This record gives sequence, structure tokens and C-alpha cells, in this order.
Amino acid sequence: MSSVSRWQDWSSFVLGVWLALSPWFAGYLEQDAATANAVFCGLLGALAAHFEAACCEDSGEWITLVLGLWLLAAPFALGFAAPNVATANAMAVGLLVAMLSASALDLGRHLSRWIAGGRAQH
Repeated sequence: MSSVSRWQDWSSFVLGVWLALSPWFAGYLEQDAATANAVFCGLLGALAAHFEAACCEDSGEWITLVLGLWLLAAPFALGFAAPNVATANAMAVGLLVAMLSASALDLGRHLSRWIAGGRAQH
């Protein structure tokens, strides 16, 4: 595993820990759906990122990518999408985690190869 992806893994780990603790530090503990989502997703994200860094497995990257995408949708799916700290926190962490995971998986390169391969066959 390259030092870049190790950096990405540990950044995702820190974001996961922040997300799990954010209801207390950011003051949205009274929002049950947002709090449960943040704690569950934060702990899952931190564990997946730790697994990525420790075991050098891409499966953890896929978990954090899906988790990041879920965090972007969660405020709308769980009904706490009003402009507030919980929504901003979930979406910011989700975007960062998804970008870090996509970068570690090098999805841009894989997608461009896939698209180029599809064009070459036609």
C-alpha cells in the first residue's frame, strides 16, 4: 500500500471518529436520527479505515466509499435535511470520505479505462 493511501486511510479514520463524537461536540444530540446515524456510521467508518490501513485490503475502501455516499443521502433519507449542523456535518464528512476512498481506489483512472475500452469496441 502506498503512503498516499495510508494517509487517506488515516484521514478517513479521523473523520469517522469525529463523526461518531460530533453529536456531543457539535450540539445536535437531541436529533435522534442524526445522532444515531452519526454514531453508527462514524464507528463503522473508523473501523473500516483502520482495517484498510492495517490489512492493506481494498474491501475497506469500498465500505468507506459506500458509507460516504450514504452520508450524503442520509439527511434526506432519515428526515433531518433542514439546514442545520447535523446536515452540514453529515454531508461534509460524507463528501470527504467518499473522495478519499475514490482516490485511494483510483476510480478516476479505472473509469476512464472502462470508458475508453467501451469506445474502442464500437
